[in-house]
Amino acid sequence: MALASMLHRDAQAANPLASKRGHHPAKARAVIHIFCPGGLSHVDTWDYKPVLTKRHGQPFDPDGKLTFFASKPGNCQQSYWPFRQHGECGRWISDLFPKLAQRVDDIAFLHSMQSKSALHGPAMFMANTGNILPGFPTMGAWVTYGLGSESEDLPSFVVLPDPRGLPPGGVLNWGSGFLPAMHQGTAISTDATKPPIADLFPPEGYVKGSEQAGRDFLQTLNRKHAAQRRANTELDARIAAYELAARLQLSAPEATDVRSESEATKKLYQLDHEDLGPFGRQCLLARRMVERGVRFVQIFCGAENTTAKKIRPNWDSHEDLVRDHGYWGAVLDHGAAALIADLKSRGLLDETLVICTSEFGRQPASQGKGRDHNPGAFTAWMAGGGIRGGSAYGSTDDLGFQAADHPLYSYDLHATALHLLGIDHEKLTFYHNGLNRRLTDVHGKVIKDIVVS
Repeated sequence: MALASMLHRDAQAANPLASKRGHHPAKARAVIHIFCPGGLSHVDTWDYKPVLTKRHGQPFDPDGKLTFFASKPGNCQQSYWPFRQHGECGRWISDLFPKLAQRVDDIAFLHSMQSKSALHGPAMFMANTGNILPGFPTMGAWVTYGLGSESEDLPSFVVLPDPRGLPPGGVLNWGSGFLPAMHQGTAISTDATKPPIADLFPPEGYVKGSEQAGRDFLQTLNRKHAAQRRANTELDARIAAYELAARLQLSAPEATDVRSESEATKKLYQLDHEDLGPFGRQCLLARRMVERGVRFVQIFCGAENTTAKKIRPNWDSHEDLVRDHGYWGAVLDHGAAALIADLKSRGLLDETLVICTSEFGRQPASQGKGRDHNPGAFTAWMAGGGIRGGSAYGSTDDLGFQAADHPLYSYDLHATALHLLGIDHEKLTFYHNGLNRRLTDVHGKVIKDIVVS
């Protein structure tokens, strides 16, 4: 037993991303996190509000005392899409998501989510790191810090940005903060015409065959240098990172090449569809990543917030919610439903936790033909990986303006995700600036009502 323990310790020292045990038995081994930047409207999608329908057209704030993020409240605006009950659980979902409605018995909804900011950047940081300020480790970084990776040839934390560009806040949304840099996310291009990782291959004109010889020589020097400095574990970490980069030249192209997928799978993800195909490809790549041992995959359904051309490039629907949510709703609906169905058919859903979040919701009052930001209430959902499908937790008030029953923050979602991965969120810490920091700060509780016992 002592020998096994020493060998395990030595293996971890040689490879800081070696797979590690959690604090308790895990229900999930990997996470796929779908993020919808811009502020997805809960009252038009997951959160059924019949009272809002009854009050449609009436002043939302008759006294004129309220001010939203970028507007004064208009009249109450009912959902732009009708809601219907679906599945054996009878959960209400709007007609914006006909495909996901068929998967409702696999999903648990968190209806009482809140944020501490109405600004996209800070709210994005809070959703990903638990802090509204930049510079803190993201959930994916914390997960790989706590559990390592099950893949020797791919990064432990992979990010699949929207083809249109980076989300609000940019690369800080998958940064490692004060954790070792090896835990930051590795962005992989989802454009089939581009290399999966920038600068992965030598430039044209490089002498063929000299690359391997150069790596072998560098490895010899690195190992000799490290052997004389056994106490400096950062050297081993740096060497391991460069070794992974070399292996990525073989593993990354294979993992991102979807040509080997069946025609039925390609059709499921709508890969040939001009609008639905890009996000479908992101979801398919996420499945391929977790199949190959990647611990945490983050997908962005939307890019940086700019003014609309034909549509907004994300869910930030101030001017025309039917136009923008109508487009992005179909994108998310087809891709996410295909991902859940595909994971389930391959026996992967039980061990893969799928999360879908936005940074905040939108107001139940009109802003012209759109809706303003609403940090007081939004809905997130989780599926697979030990989640009790067909369940729901928390609620908003009658109009969907504020979280009412069992208010939740990102801390609670993060604590629950870590719990399902076998991690006690209060024990996953890193000493920084005199404090034992953690993903959930001094907050967070596991939402046991949505977890399979």
